[in-house]
Amino acid sequence: MSTTELEKSKTHILIEIIEYVPNSVVCKTIIKKNTGNVSVLAIDTGEALTEKTSPFDTFMQVIEGQAEVVIDHHSNFLKTGNGIIIPAHTSHNIKANERFKMISTVIKSGYEDVAI
Repeated sequence: MSTTELEKSKTHILIEIIEYVPNSVVCKTIIKKNTGNVSVLAIDTGEALTEKTSPFDTFMQVIEGQAEVVIDHHSNFLKTGNGIIIPAHTSHNIKANERFKMISTVIKSGYEDVAI
């Protein structure tokens, strides 16, 4: 996975900054900070991300194609333009029934105890 961020103050066409690779999952970091990160992924047909549980909320949006997002064993089918929030501490995986590209945003702040 590339950890080089994209150039700031410049426009980017996200579906063009990453290419499909046969039988692969490709990931490029857009921005990475201690408080979270944003990545763009290209996932080829038949590939999937390993089922996992994250301690943080994750927002994913399909920017090309269609994806199957399985949250707590419930399938959600997303097409271009659709997004979904995967709740923290929830088992999930992402499947490519056909190839697709997505943006993944992980927010690592906001979980602290707030004293008022």
